[in-house]
Amino acid sequence: MFKQKICCIGAGYVGGPTMAMIAEKCPHIRVEVVDINEKRIAAWNSDTLPVYEPGLQEIVERNRGKNLFFGTGVEDAIREADIIFVSVGTPTKTYGHGAGRAADLCYIESAARMIARCAKGPKIIVEKSTIPVRTAEAIKTILKANSEEGQFQVLSNPEFLAEGTAIDDLLEPDRILIGGEHTEGGQAALQVLVDVYANWVPRERILTTNLWSSELSKLVANAFLAQRISSINSISALCERTEADVDEVARAIGADSRIGPKFLKASVGFGGSCFQKDLLNLVYLCEHFGLPEVAEYWDQVVKINDWQKSRFAQNIVQALFNTVIGKKVAILGYAFKKDTNDTREAAAGYVCRDLLEEGAQLSIYDPQVKLEGVTQHLLYLGVSQETIDKQVHIAESAEESTKEAHAAAILTEWDEFKTLDWASIYQQMLKPALLFDGRNILPVEETRKLGFDFRPIGKG
Repeated sequence: MFKQKICCIGAGYVGGPTMAMIAEKCPHIRVEVVDINEKRIAAWNSDTLPVYEPGLQEIVERNRGKNLFFGTGVEDAIREADIIFVSVGTPTKTYGHGAGRAADLCYIESAARMIARCAKGPKIIVEKSTIPVRTAEAIKTILKANSEEGQFQVLSNPEFLAEGTAIDDLLEPDRILIGGEHTEGGQAALQVLVDVYANWVPRERILTTNLWSSELSKLVANAFLAQRISSINSISALCERTEADVDEVARAIGADSRIGPKFLKASVGFGGSCFQKDLLNLVYLCEHFGLPEVAEYWDQVVKINDWQKSRFAQNIVQALFNTVIGKKVAILGYAFKKDTNDTREAAAGYVCRDLLEEGAQLSIYDPQVKLEGVTQHLLYLGVSQETIDKQVHIAESAEESTKEAHAAAILTEWDEFKTLDWASIYQQMLKPALLFDGRNILPVEETRKLGFDFRPIGKG
């Protein structure tokens, strides 16, 4: 029935949505997403997916059980597949050499060893995880050394999804990047994957390169985007001191065709699974290859982002007369951006951590991130369970969160925050009612006319 069989190892934020779109657009291909995490797979087979993305639920429901399957039978899926995507986590190392900078490739290695053990015959292995340049060499070495019957071609196919718009990005991507070896077998494998994406992506948007260029391009793309955010955030501090308006500055420089307007939105800081991790990985690679000046340059992008988050928290403390002990602070939004439930490296977590250390009582509301997600992230940031139990409350609405609060801080740009009844919220807050807009989503003059002591980013 099916002309091809695809297996994806890893059912996370990349593997699940990507495979769902391939199944949607390629009904002749059997797509199986496998993971050893039984709870995660059960969620993919339920009505409540583990990943929140607008439009994803509908695509999964249309194709699940037809040509899209989610399971825990990793070894069987590997044996049956023609193309194997590796989409496992590559977190920053927390131990040993390169800790705090290098990517931890233990899950990549584990996947490669499992493929080598189970695969028979020709297989195309596709790196989908964000990985350091030259990782394909390590994968090939493991496969060759541990398989007697497998015949492997390794390709690089990095993802360029933005969480919150992942389905649109998959449906109409700016580009699909595929890297392969410049050998007969490598180019043949590359064409097989090109043909899969060509079912819905125009051929001119499918870029092909060598393996190493493809691997490095993902890190560099995220580094350039993060650099723009850190650059405008550094200027936001100067705007606050000089009474300039950072949005007006961004609009003025963004009108320059050489610069462009994207990723010039000042905020409390960037987050998510990729930007900081990939920047730190790039820093490590530069250090490893003896380029300390280049490493220092990119490391400064990370430092500016960290500084922006700590500066935002400190501004709240200073505005509350330099003490927040026992004071209620409403946190509106915890996800690292709207339209996702992802909290990885969320700026909100770092702001909350700093406020908790100062003794604040936090009332957190996010439409998609609930108690478990907040707790896990705060624990990851070093906040104790005792502190969370005593000082953190998860509210069911923005109105509940802000009731009798000394201050409120918008930390995720959810659309619903733009249309709240801010006049009523002002009435129920303690006075002076401080409102910090970490995403610059509210109009300055109108909000101040309601009575708020309103503190947006980068504006006087």
